Amino acid sequence: MAMRLNSFDDFTPLKEVVLGSASGYLERLRDISFDMFISDNLSGARGYYPSVSDWRPGPDRRNRNEPHRLAQKQRFLEELIEDVEGMAAQLADLGVRVLRPMPLDPGLTEVSTPAWRAPVTPPLNLRDNTLILGDEVIETPPTLRARYFETQFLKPIFMAYFDRGARWTTMPRPMMTDASFDPENVANAAPNIEVPLDPRPSPYDVGVEMMIDGANCLRLGADLIVNISSANHALGCDWLERHLDGRFRVHRMDKLTQSHIDSVVVPLRPGTLLVRSERVVDFLPKALRAWDVIIPPAPTISDYPQYDNDDPIPASPYIDLNVLSIDENTVMVNDACKTLIRTLEDHDFTAVPVRHRHRRLFGGGFHCFTLDTVRTGGAENYLD
Repeated sequence: MAMRLNSFDDFTPLKEVVLGSASGYLERLRDISFDMFISDNLSGARGYYPSVSDWRPGPDRRNRNEPHRLAQKQRFLEELIEDVEGMAAQLADLGVRVLRPMPLDPGLTEVSTPAWRAPVTPPLNLRDNTLILGDEVIETPPTLRARYFETQFLKPIFMAYFDRGARWTTMPRPMMTDASFDPENVANAAPNIEVPLDPRPSPYDVGVEMMIDGANCLRLGADLIVNISSANHALGCDWLERHLDGRFRVHRMDKLTQSHIDSVVVPLRPGTLLVRSERVVDFLPKALRAWDVIIPPAPTISDYPQYDNDDPIPASPYIDLNVLSIDENTVMVNDACKTLIRTLEDHDFTAVPVRHRHRRLFGGGFHCFTLDTVRTGGAENYLD
């Protein structure tokens, strides 16, 4: 039976979800948008969490676009696709209705605008370019060029929700030239933002633009907490505040991470947060600092597959905190994370182990891969 869009949080019982697709994930463009997006994970954050260089030497920045570093091994991609399909089966077994995006045509290898061209990225990490708030779909302004048209593959799903009464909004789309990215990032953003390499002028420059991902946001009923690490994010939050005025309360959280927060702070149920470290609590709104926190042991290099072909590794070492709650007691967790599973079980959660092998190579965890569109919760006030 078709359901109406209703999703205000990340922990009340999950009834319907959109799960991404990895098919066609063959290359990744290392451009200005990519470098600025993952800078925390490339260089770490001074004493905050390990950097990639702590795990193994990384390639020189100026050589990242060499073909041998862009190409992903076909075997790894096939295993990623297998793991995503395993996740779909597990969700169905848990009684969750699973929707899927339109498939990529094999001949579609590039997207372009008047200002740039980029390889196509399949609609895998759906949490990034869409924000579900109650009965509204909000398509967010992308932060990565290769994902500029990603939400197009979700159009049939969004149209079906619209037909059943949902609101459907698209935030302003950026031109996304080099000049669109916050030039003050180097000094003012989260630690260790990388200086853009050789930014080029464009006839389509319009200055710093609105760019923010849904994964910058934490949804708590009537409240939305937004991580802001750049002028691009701040403009996006300005838009959200004006658009949501009278319906949701928007809270700004400064510079917790470079962008996404869903492997840094995860609400598992009202009053309980899963967090990366104790230092995370200092960044949270005052009302959340009183919640109980679960801090699992820090990951080690042995927790992840190792690669011998110098492939770029964009995801944080903490990507496995990117869990998906099925309800307030049940959490989908990577089956490789034995210490995280034990930690959750010690706090009376039921951990559902699911395989996801190449999460650091391709990026994304269970929360990233999903867009929960129907949960039982409403616009509750969890912060007062």
